[in-house]
Amino acid sequence: MDSVVNGEPRVLATDAALDLIREIQKDYPDILFHQSGGCCDGSSPMCYPANEFMIGDHDVKLGEIGGVPVYISGSQFEVWKHTQLIIDVVPGRGGMFSLDNGREKRFLTRSRLFGGGEACAVPSVARV
Repeated sequence: MDSVVNGEPRVLATDAALDLIREIQKDYPDILFHQSGGCCDGSSPMCYPANEFMIGDHDVKLGEIGGVPVYISGSQFEVWKHTQLIIDVVPGRGGMFSLDNGREKRFLTRSRLFGGGEACAVPSVARV
């Protein structure tokens, strides 16, 4: 798996996300991200101490943001392989076990299809 598609990285981070990464690294210098597949914490990018999270045999490394590796499960990668993930920050509480929890801001994944199309664009709706 290549971490770049048509010259575009599979995963990017906003400046706000890079700032929060640096803040977390003051307490936990060696961290990683795993893109959650849903359930209790939705589909949030989860941030863990690198030595406390076991990367599975089927997990896929998407790339790195701010020098921090970002992984996704193999089955989820198959669904998202045509999508660029953009790690951002919004106000709120992070996932229960994620290192952004308790900081009053949390990581959020935005996405767009490779080639420039927004993956989650909402069409206008006509009222009847």
